[in-house]
Amino acid sequence: MSLTFHWFLPTNGDSRHVVGGGHGTPATASGRDRPPTVAYLSQIARAAEDLGFVGALTPTGAWCEDAWLTTAMVSQASDRLKFLVAFRPGFVSPTLAAQMASTFQRQTGGRLLLNVVTGGESHEQRAYGDFLDKDDRYRRTGEFLDIVRQLWEGKVVDLAGEHLKVEDAKLARVPDPVPEVYFGGSSPIAGEIAARHVDVYLTWGEPPAAVAEKIAWIRALAAKEGRTLRFGIRLHVITRDTAEQAWAEANRLLEGFDPETVRSVQAGLARSESEGQQRMLVLHGGGRDGLEIHPNLWAGIGLVRGGAGTALVGSHDEVAERIKEYHALGIDEFVLSGYPHLEEAYWFGEGVLPRLQAKGLWTHPFRGATAEPPVAQVPFADTGSRR
Repeated sequence: MSLTFHWFLPTNGDSRHVVGGGHGTPATASGRDRPPTVAYLSQIARAAEDLGFVGALTPTGAWCEDAWLTTAMVSQASDRLKFLVAFRPGFVSPTLAAQMASTFQRQTGGRLLLNVVTGGESHEQRAYGDFLDKDDRYRRTGEFLDIVRQLWEGKVVDLAGEHLKVEDAKLARVPDPVPEVYFGGSSPIAGEIAARHVDVYLTWGEPPAAVAEKIAWIRALAAKEGRTLRFGIRLHVITRDTAEQAWAEANRLLEGFDPETVRSVQAGLARSESEGQQRMLVLHGGGRDGLEIHPNLWAGIGLVRGGAGTALVGSHDEVAERIKEYHALGIDEFVLSGYPHLEEAYWFGEGVLPRLQAKGLWTHPFRGATAEPPVAQVPFADTGSRR
């Protein structure tokens, strides 16, 4: 089975420096020299599609542009790239969300994937009018997905749950295909929701031993539900022709981290209710030393950014080997990003993907095994003569 790679649409702005944000921290203003315009995001989407990424993750939160609206516009500038749209169940009714997904599928030719984000920060949730605590938010997510999946099957749904209630809910047109659901979470209740409802379980980029434990945990829970899931990992990437060049770039980014910004971001993230976020903080400990926590796995990004805080750093061969290592654990999908996102997509797509193809681990999803561009067939009028 060919590995699947997704890229990232930086709807909080892009730069040659790390643009922070997420988990209750605002997007850092310094270095946001590429605003998240539809034109720029479309450039990234077209590049990702051409290079062989299957989809592109778009984040959710007060620190970035709305994912639904942005991807609906950017989808018109691409042909086959899918959009992994992050959204929070507590902010929209399940029937409306099911309808939105169905419309998105029809208008884009079936290019929607859904990243369900329960929401790990109560103070941010309250800003949107959501006053449930964390565990209740997860229980609501379970009810939400139960309703949505039944609607996608064409059923009429009546459900009076602990948090959600619908009567005679139905869709006039079901999505074709049904969007796959991606989901991540490190708390016990998150694991239960994943086991019952999702297609792909996502983890942030922890060292392989920790990832293996998490996969085993979710697999066991899913088996109790009579289900099997796929697994994906969310990482940044800095890949170059040589390891020296890659680490020089990582060090350049690190040197650009203002100490006061680091202190402010870390103080905000320390209050996070997300177990996944707390696991990220442990990896770097808020300091600038010892950031290579596993060969080619660098925790420096997490000093100024919430959420995924680790990057694969190294030569193209080294990064390919780390991907192979994670794949051996059971990871089949990789959701990647890098600064700036346009240029780093090419570094990875032209440097690492051909090496994975040579190992038999990847084929271009849109061009077949050869990854050669298709030959254009240009029609011409038959005038009775040929040049």
